[in-house]
Amino acid sequence: MSQVLLPVFALVRRADLAEVIGTALAAKASGAGVRVIAARLGRPVETVRGWLRRFASRAEAVRHFFTVVLVDTGVDPAPPGPVRNGFADAVNAVVGAWWSAAERWPGIGKVSPWWAACAMSGGILLAPSWPSKLINTNRP
Repeated sequence: MSQVLLPVFALVRRADLAEVIGTALAAKASGAGVRVIAARLGRPVETVRGWLRRFASRAEAVRHFFTVVLVDTGVDPAPPGPVRNGFADAVNAVVGAWWSAAERWPGIGKVSPWWAACAMSGGILLAPSWPSKLINTNRP
């Protein structure tokens, strides 16, 4: 068995950078269709559809995970209220967690919300194993 360390801007089992995938997720949350998103990003429709389906299938778990991060890291956190649908709520929670962490640690604000989401999720945001317990590499 081999192990690979992923850079913070990469998701497990995805060839595209987190920025590109995050842009697609945010566009979908704003109401854009898959064909429009794919054309804007210059990616195949089926690839973009796969990202959106995978994210939608676990939107509630993603929303919950990132809302907990938002509340745990925020100085004076206010969890995001419902937006439009579960997909948009999950995207809103990802951005909210980034915002909350950036308030506490300003250096985090220098990276995109999607880089932060990769780091916070251990790169498994769109992996088949989501949600799973993240591996703790610290020794007891």
